[in-house]
Amino acid sequence: MIVVDSNIVAYLYLPGDQTAAAERLLLREPEWAAPLLWRSEMRNVLASHIRQRRLDFERAFEIQREAEALMADNEYDVDSFDVLELARDSGCTAYDCEFIALARRLGTKLFTQDTKLRKAFPKLTAALSRT
Repeated sequence: MIVVDSNIVAYLYLPGDQTAAAERLLLREPEWAAPLLWRSEMRNVLASHIRQRRLDFERAFEIQREAEALMADNEYDVDSFDVLELARDSGCTAYDCEFIALARRLGTKLFTQDTKLRKAFPKLTAALSRT
C-alpha cells in the first residue's frame, strides 16, 4: 500500500503529461490510500475543469465516482495533533501534512509531485516520475 496525493489521483483520470506515469504506478502499486481530504481536493480539481469547460458536469461526476471506487476501503481520518505538528515543524500546509501523517502512520511513502513537500519529508515521499 502507498499513499497518493490528490494530484496523483487526478493524473490517473484526467489525460495529460503525468497520466502514463500514474497508470504505471497503479499497476505497480494497486493499493492506494489517502486521507479523507483527497475527496474534496479532487472535487475542486474537477470543478475547475468544469468551469474551464475542459469537462462537462456528467463526466466530472463519473470521474469522481470512479476515483472513489478506486480509493474505497483505503480512506483514512488523520490525527489533528500529528498534522499540526508536522505543519509546524515543516512549514508545509496542514492539507499536505494530512498525507504525510497518513504515510507515516501506515509505514509507507507518499507519492507526490509537490517538490516542497518532498524536500521537507524526503524519507516519507517519492516522486511519480520515479515509478
